Order: sequence, then structure tokens, then C-alpha cells
Amino acid sequence: MMNTELLGIVATYLLTLVIAIPLGKYLAKVFAGERVWTDFLKPVENSIFKLSGINPKEEMNWKQHMKALLTINLVWLVYGFFVLMYQDKLPLNPDGIPGMSPDLSFNTIISFVVNCNLQHYSGESGVTYLTQHFVLMFLQFVSCATGIAAAVVFFKAFRDKTAVKLGNFWDFFVKSITRLLLPLSLIIALILAFNGTPTSYEGKDQFVSVQGDTVNVSRGPAAGFIAIKHLGTNGGGWFGANSTHPLENPNYLTAMVELMAQVVIPIAMVIAFGYFIRRKKLAWTIFGVMTIGMLLLLIPMISSELGGNPALNKMGISQASGAMEGKEVRFGPALSAYWSTVTTIISTGSVNSMHDSTMPLSGTWQLLGMMINSFYGGCGVGMLNYFIYLIIAVFISGLMVGRTPEFLGHKVEAREIKIAALITLLSPFLILSGTAIASYVFTSYADAAWAVQPKNWLNNPGFHGFSEMLYEVTSSNANNGSGFEGLGDNNVFWNVLTGFVLMLGRFLPIIGPIAIAGLLGAKKYIPESAGTLKTDTLTFSLMTFAVIIVLNALSYFPALALGPLAEYFTMLK
Repeated sequence: MMNTELLGIVATYLLTLVIAIPLGKYLAKVFAGERVWTDFLKPVENSIFKLSGINPKEEMNWKQHMKALLTINLVWLVYGFFVLMYQDKLPLNPDGIPGMSPDLSFNTIISFVVNCNLQHYSGESGVTYLTQHFVLMFLQFVSCATGIAAAVVFFKAFRDKTAVKLGNFWDFFVKSITRLLLPLSLIIALILAFNGTPTSYEGKDQFVSVQGDTVNVSRGPAAGFIAIKHLGTNGGGWFGANSTHPLENPNYLTAMVELMAQVVIPIAMVIAFGYFIRRKKLAWTIFGVMTIGMLLLLIPMISSELGGNPALNKMGISQASGAMEGKEVRFGPALSAYWSTVTTIISTGSVNSMHDSTMPLSGTWQLLGMMINSFYGGCGVGMLNYFIYLIIAVFISGLMVGRTPEFLGHKVEAREIKIAALITLLSPFLILSGTAIASYVFTSYADAAWAVQPKNWLNNPGFHGFSEMLYEVTSSNANNGSGFEGLGDNNVFWNVLTGFVLMLGRFLPIIGPIAIAGLLGAKKYIPESAGTLKTDTLTFSLMTFAVIIVLNALSYFPALALGPLAEYFTMLK
């Protein structure tokens, strides 16, 4: 049985690679403007540009790209905020769902705009069919396309020897949707629909359970939503239970499809980078570091979940299947561990088991995956996050050999390193200060006369309660959206705190790498010489990996020691 489960993981990952590698080559051609088989969609794209008054051939520098990105995201933010608040007054609401409170609407709209999908509401009872489609599902497409378009701007900066004009943001953005997200989402939605995921606009259905209870079951046009939630590394569930729900993820086949969907574009974008800038070896070395990082989190996670709970072993309770609390029998602990790993290293955040119920060490690996946030990472932004570590590795390596640091023929100077340092410090600052504020309020103002008193936030006291708060802020910063759901998070404090973390954790780590790439691309190209530090070697890959480990260990070990690690050692007593 265990061998079968492990074989399922290996097969799922290998199938993902079989799709991702040719997809990466295809994307490199699409964004380079070369001929591809999807060129029949050009008239559709041209119609969109004509209707919008956009000239897709107008070149932009990196600042103009960022201006376009931030402006359109602000428009979506305002539009969605008001639709969520007044959804009860709009059509397609057969179940009579009320409008959201201002603080919940604030949190939800920011969360979906920034590709996080942190849901402080329950899917089927919190939003109407209209909101699911025309706000949340729409944002799952465009927030993903935003990340991909930003990555292509980064690619463009290193394609030519010197580059100031970096293509057109709107061209990259629209092609991300027409040439990639829509076609693949259609295929995935059809697979889900034929396996039992609902696709109707009718209200709740009723059935009588085995116990004789009348149960109301939510339905709706869920298949398309679930397809893009994974493909776009969004992760927000149509149903509150996310991909543990039998209608959102009916069987092992749909689990494999949803797993492949959330991993395929992040890997493809790494491959596309190498083909786009004509340095395939560099892309494969980056892919190698990311994959090793993923395996170093996955293998102990599988071991932890298959090993079961030591406290139950002491009581003489058999755990032949592993630690099954919070898991679906149709998936088992091994596939659940694989899902938990990829959904946290990639900023998907969907779940097929309850992370709050995983073993303490598994919680450590889940948190670390989000803290590092660059082992594949989200659509497009995974490459941008990795680039920050890479630039720091270039700088340190240059100091070690006594040469001016260079990356792809461009000198890395003080301005670029200052930006990289600020972005590196941003995540620890947001995660640790956010958790510190929450912990302070919880301990010092437990009885505050709020609608939800701080003392009622946590279902679990002690170390695990601290982990729940740490996880919520970490998930927000990483644009992940998964949660340790022992935390009562739908209240003004958590909605506002995570809302600000979401915004800063999304846009600054996009602007920083694009600024560095834009500044480097504009510099004079320096041909390689015998003394040039090569960034596509095994030695440099190990250097980058060491930078990732050291920076994150120094930043987060104390917080992890107070939460999941303390819980683990307490459990062993």
C-alpha cells in the first residue's frame, strides 16, 4: 500500500515534467514573438487591444511596466471591493447569500488581487455565483497573468546585450491568458466536470443521509473556478473545505490533475527563461536547485506523515496508514504530504488535507516552504523571488574572489544590491512583526471589548496556537492562502493585519527584482573572460542554495523554535 502511494507521487511529478518542459519552450516562443501554433488567436488579441485603445507594439521601460501593473491592479481592487459588499443586491444568488462586511471585503479583494486567495469566509456560504465568477474567478486569471507578465519583463532585460525597452506589458498580459491560461483551464475543467465536479447554476440540492438527516449540498459552476485556482497558483476554494471537498476533488485522478496543474507553469517558466535568453544551462541549474529544495522539504514531510503520531503509538493505537487525522481516505497521507509540500513551496495554498492537523514537523516544512517562497514559486513570481537570492549569491561570490560581481555580462553594483537587501529583509520583517503584533494583542488584550475577543481567536493554546498565528501571517506574505484553521480569522484585526501584509508581500517583491533587472539590462554589456564568474555551474548553484538556507535559517529559526519545533519536542516527552 505504501509503495503504491509513493508510486502515485513519482508518477504525478514525472507527468508534470513531461508537460512542463515542452510548455516552457512554447512559452519562450510566444513571448519572444516567434511563430507558434496558437497564432490563430491573434485576431482575438488584436480585438482586445483595439477595444482597449492599446498599442501592443509600443515598447516600455521597467518603470512604465510597473506603472501599468500597479494601475490595473488598483482598478480591480476598487471594483471587487464594492461588488463583494453589495453582492446580496446583485443577480445569480439563488441561496440568498448576504453582502460582506467592509473589513472582510477589504481582506478578500486584496487577497484575490494579489494571487493569494486567503479566504476568511467559507466558499459556498460566503459568496454568490456572480461574485465567484465575475470577481474571484476573473481575478484568478488576471492575477496569475500579472505575475507571468512581470516575469517576462525580467526575461526581456537579459535577452539582449543591452536593453532599455522591455516589450509591452499589455501584450505579455493578454497572451498569458489567451495562449496559456484559458486553453489549459478549459481542458482541466472538462476533466473535473466529467469526474463529478458540479457545473450548474442551480441552488443547493438536498439528500437524506444514511443517518436519516436532510442535508443541503451547495453546487454551482465550480469546475472552471477550480481549474484556474490551481493552474494560476491561486488556490481559493469554491467550497470552504477546498480540495478536500468530494465535489471539488472527487477522486485520485482529479487529485493528480490538480497537483499537475499547480506545478506545471512554475516549472515551465524556469525552462522558458533559459530558452528565452538563450542560456538553457542556466535554466537547468536553477531548476536543479529548486528541485533539490523541494525534495528536502518533501521527503521528511512524507516520513513524518507516514510515521504516524508518537503519542498514539504510546497508547497502543495502530497507525498502519500513517497519521490520518484531517486527511481524506481516498488520498492517504503520502499524496497529502506531496500536496502540502507543493502547495506551500508554490504559492497555491489549496489543500487536500487539513494543515492544522499535520504532524508538528510537517508544519515546520510547510512554513519553511512559504518562507523561502522560491522553490518553483508562484506563476512568474517564483523566478523573481529566486533572482533575489541569485543576485546576493553573485555579490558574495564576487567578494570572495576579489572581482566586481557580474550577472550575464552586467556589473552588479551598490544600487542593485541595496534593492536586493531590502527585498530580502522585507519578508522576515512582515512575517515576524505581524506575528509579534498578533501575539502581543492575544496576550495583553485577551479580554478587549471587540466583536471577537482576542482570547477567542485560537482553538489551540500553547505552541500550536503560536504556530497558527505564525502560519497565517507567513501565508499572507507568501501570497499562499492556506491556513492552520484552528485560528478564528474572520474579524477586524486579522482581516486588516493580513490585508496590509498581503499587499506589501505581493507588490514589493515584484517591483524589486524588475527594478534590478531593468537597471542591469540598461548597463553596458561586458563580454565574458577567463575571470568571469559563471552562474550556470554546479559550484555557483551550491552557493545560491547556501544563501537560501543561511538567510532563511537566520531569519526564521527562532520563530519556528517557538512554534512547531517546540510542539514536536513536547510531543516526544
